[in-house]
Amino acid sequence: MNTDGVRINGDRLWNSLMELAQIGATAKGGVKRLALTDLDKQGRDLVTSWAREAGMSVTVDQIGNVFMRRDGTNSALPPIVSGSHIDTQPTGGKFDGNYGVLAALEVVRTLNDHQIKTEAPIEVAFWTNEEGSRFVPVMMGSGVFCGAFSLEHAYAAKDVDGKTVKDELERIGYLGKQTPGDHPIGAYFETHIEQGPVLEDADKVIGVVPAVMGLSWYDCVVTGMEAHAGPTPMHLRKDALQIATKIMQEVVNIGNRYPPYGRGTVGMVQVFPNSRNVIPGEVKFSIDLRNVNDTLLNTMHEEILAFVDKTASDSGLNITIDRVSYYPPCPFHPDCVDAVRSATARLGYSTMDVVSGAGHDAIYTARLAPSGMIFVPCKDGISHNEIEDAKSEHLEAGCNVLLLAMLERARVVA
Repeated sequence: MNTDGVRINGDRLWNSLMELAQIGATAKGGVKRLALTDLDKQGRDLVTSWAREAGMSVTVDQIGNVFMRRDGTNSALPPIVSGSHIDTQPTGGKFDGNYGVLAALEVVRTLNDHQIKTEAPIEVAFWTNEEGSRFVPVMMGSGVFCGAFSLEHAYAAKDVDGKTVKDELERIGYLGKQTPGDHPIGAYFETHIEQGPVLEDADKVIGVVPAVMGLSWYDCVVTGMEAHAGPTPMHLRKDALQIATKIMQEVVNIGNRYPPYGRGTVGMVQVFPNSRNVIPGEVKFSIDLRNVNDTLLNTMHEEILAFVDKTASDSGLNITIDRVSYYPPCPFHPDCVDAVRSATARLGYSTMDVVSGAGHDAIYTARLAPSGMIFVPCKDGISHNEIEDAKSEHLEAGCNVLLLAMLERARVVA
């Protein structure tokens, strides 16, 4: 069957996004729909009802991941899966995650419209607690699915009110029976707003995502001595903040030393005693280093450790640095990247490669199956914000790329 002229229904996709966005809608035009809340249940119920209306069966696993299946002609083949998440940040937008789920659903609706059969089944997935806003760890559902951490560890996670993941899954009716990871995946695609400014700045419609950056997170503590800001001469001070700022500047320098994908950020700083006329005696701060190349990321790691050691020696202050999180760079499967690239070329959209600086569920699916991602621009590169926005024609374009990429993997039956 010739599918060259088949395109998704952009208005239907947009309307679905706007309807889902009403669940947890905020006064500023965003969405607050935290994982495993009553609002999350409403969102889940709406999306699964749309799936059933499209003739799909629904499976829920023990961590609440949801798989909505359109049968293929060969049920022995593993499904070609696409999806993302529908939980949001406390000040989230309409598109982060939600677009990936509803774009995949729109692919199924389009196949139904045109009575297109595929050899492999096609599935739409949404993963539990991707955002990590209510429960830690982040990307919980896909992480349990791929074995990055145990189901018991995820179940025991508590929110600020002491409610556990397992109890909340049971309460909202999404504590499924399937063992996470037992669900087969032949290939996985995730369509997403970029959450950064690169595509918009370059005036490109589609970002082909070859990889996701790896990251190293650290907690650093500089210990000096509190003293009165007036009577204490400059040369006799043990000013923890002034020494900490030298390390903070080096974090930025390290990011700049390894372009184009080097990143160095200090995002959280705690100064003690934080008084106007007291020399700071202790400073705690975070360090975030990222790169798409694991060798370079390791070099950046070694450089910050060496700089901290030298700064401690030169200043005479005690400085500790502990790596608290590490995710290696995630290159996506060449076949999936090529499928996205080929679909974009066939459709004639402007395109460029964009390495993702943010984490996505596709990082974890890539451990189990060939995976790839498709990016579309978002206004001013803003995400995790109630003013997050995207053009309907860009969302439609990304969904059309997803349609052709999934059909390439699932194979159309004549």
